[in-house]
Amino acid sequence: MNKNYYAVIMAGGIGSRFWPMSTSEFPKQFHDMLGVGKSLLQLTFARFEKLIPKENILISTNKKYKNLVLEQLPEITEQQLLLEPIMRNTAPCILYAALKINAQNKNAVMIVAPSDHWIDNETEFLNNIETAFIESATKDILMTLGIKPNNPNTGYGYIQFEGSNTIKNVLNFTEKPNLEKAKQFLNQGNYLWNAGIFIWSTKSILKSFKQSLPKMEALFSIGNTVWNTDFEDDFITDNYEKATSISIDVGIMEKATNVKVLPVDFGWNDLGTWGSLHNKLNKDSNNNTVVNAKTIFRNSTNNIVRTQKGKHVVIQGLDNFIVVEKDNVLLICPKDKEQDIKQIVVEVKKQFKENLT
Repeated sequence: MNKNYYAVIMAGGIGSRFWPMSTSEFPKQFHDMLGVGKSLLQLTFARFEKLIPKENILISTNKKYKNLVLEQLPEITEQQLLLEPIMRNTAPCILYAALKINAQNKNAVMIVAPSDHWIDNETEFLNNIETAFIESATKDILMTLGIKPNNPNTGYGYIQFEGSNTIKNVLNFTEKPNLEKAKQFLNQGNYLWNAGIFIWSTKSILKSFKQSLPKMEALFSIGNTVWNTDFEDDFITDNYEKATSISIDVGIMEKATNVKVLPVDFGWNDLGTWGSLHNKLNKDSNNNTVVNAKTIFRNSTNNIVRTQKGKHVVIQGLDNFIVVEKDNVLLICPKDKEQDIKQIVVEVKKQFKENLT
């Protein structure tokens, strides 16, 4: 295994679109969302462990999830945790990770990836990562993986590329388009979905921070003597909140001129909603899918049902619904209204005094 390979798994989000399973105290990345006996975080760690030394896999998460991470990944040490005292989007935590890794290994190449993605073909995924690692190890480039689109999805950002080589030049990043624009992108044939998976050498990404986010780079570089020491946590506690809250896409990628993309097709899904989860799970003859429950479906199609283990559920006359039960909460919502779940969570906070979110 190559000792210069590192991974940073982003595991700090709340995943509010998966409420009521996902809450601020126990977000979706720590749940066995697929009913396979492992959480999304555990599945992601196990995937990377096949290519990257396990001691080189870091977990970026909120400070309050420290014990959850250590419980679910007993094979890691506290030194592998990047604990954010406050949410500041992706750029600050990636800078923190790059500085910490670079202090260990000046020749490091790193991948940054979310903790909650579905990968069908893990072998292809790891081959793609190794291709990107090899390219990034010797060139001053910032790489991303672009998913070959199979429909005009309006829930993803898009990457426009050019070039005939395996690894393409990136022309533009576009935030989530409307349907007409997404169809246009698909027809043009030189657009990919932005999966939010990035690969680069620590040298290249630190150089980019110095160029594009110099104030943030200067703030964190004050701590260059504390990385991987007992004083690291104190420095982060004192200084992290001073960083601008900005995404790596806006802060770095959209400004850089050395961005490359590797088009990939390994069966990817960002598992961002109940509907996306329904698409990836096994279904019955009426396109219903179930996690944990014992169900009877009567004249019902296209539903996803998730309950506590062994719950008996009868569904009569429902089409295209989400039915989720957790503890003392039951959510019943049309799948085509699942984007409303974030607003539902806001209403639940106002209406009910119990800690349900």
